[in-house]
Parts: sequence; structure tokens; C-alpha cells
Amino acid sequence: MVKYCDIFWSFFKVGTFTIGGGYAMLPLMRREIVERHGWLDEEEFADQVALSQALPGVFAVNMAATTGYRLRRGAGAAVAIGGNIVMPIVFILAIAIGFRSVKDNAAVEHIFLGLRPAVVALVAAPVFQMARSARLTWSNGWIPVASALAVWLLGVSPIAVVLVAAVGGYLCSLLPHKD
Repeated sequence: MVKYCDIFWSFFKVGTFTIGGGYAMLPLMRREIVERHGWLDEEEFADQVALSQALPGVFAVNMAATTGYRLRRGAGAAVAIGGNIVMPIVFILAIAIGFRSVKDNAAVEHIFLGLRPAVVALVAAPVFQMARSARLTWSNGWIPVASALAVWLLGVSPIAVVLVAAVGGYLCSLLPHKD
């Protein structure tokens, strides 16, 4: 049985050492949950990501909640959420308190500009990892590309994309499959 302190510590590390928000946390979450502890396999992790995206609220907190719940039910979810949010709250408070005094500082501005490419890489890495575990092929790999382009270039609502994908996935599940 998974210990509460292990859940808390794993999500504490994720919340503490990840800059850039929920999707930037995915590589570290994957390392902790799949590789280090083996709490989920790659496919289960991808399912948790999909579920966490579908839930309302902050992705990183949803991911902590769903994983913690899977490991130790309600108490596990609470412990994982607590571990995941404690340091970001401390950081946000510290930044809010000190931001006014450094907001026009060129060095601080350059630090944040330097972090942008790193955050992009941290978000892109799990996309490619999950593409492998989702078994994307040339026949179905166009779907995420078309969805992203529809949202980005055509201004299609992400809600519409999610609804169309959900209906399409349901319809595909009704088709006979080769096993």
C-alpha cells in the first residue's frame, strides 16, 4: 500500500521544482508516478492526464487529485493536492509581496524572458511522450494537429474541439475492432 508521505513528497517535489504551470509539470509527474514509483503505467498515466484535462479547474491540481484518489481514495487525493500546491502558494505570495519592488528591474525581466523557451520545452516533451503511449500513427496523428490548428488559426473554441473529439471517440468505439 502506498504511504501518504510518499504521495505528499512526490507531489511536493513536482509543485516545487516545476516552472510554467500544469503542463510543464507533466515530465516530472511522469517521472515520479510512472518511472520512480511505478504507481501507474504509461497508458494509465495518459488516461489520468486525459481525465484531469476533462475536469474543471487547474490541471496540475486535477492531476494530483485523480492520481492521489487512485492510490489512496479521498485522503490520498487530499494529500496529493496539499503536496502539489503548498510551495506554489508560498512562491506566489513571495512574488506578490516582492514584485512591486522589482517589476521594472531589467535583470528580473530577462530572467522571465529566459524561462519562456524552457517552459515551451517542458510542455512539448510530454506531448511527444504521450503521443507514443496513445499509439498515434499516420492514420490518426492528424487529429491533434488539425485540432490545434483549428483553435490557433481559425479561432475555433476549444470546447467545440473537445465535444467533437468526444463524439468522434464514442462513434469510433461503436465500430467493430480487430483484436
